[in-house]
Amino acid sequence: MIILGLVLLIIGLVAGIGILWTIGIILIGIGVVLWVLGALGHAVGGRRHYW
Repeated sequence: MIILGLVLLIIGLVAGIGILWTIGIILIGIGVVLWVLGALGHAVGGRRHYW
């Protein structure tokens, strides 16, 4: 999700499309929050492990 957000940020910046820029920032924020929760050991999406 973080990588997708970065891709959308770059595309939005190069193409000058503001909505892609906004969606990219939102996806990066959500991805970072989920990454931090997973790293702290909290179950994310009902899963305790990645397998």
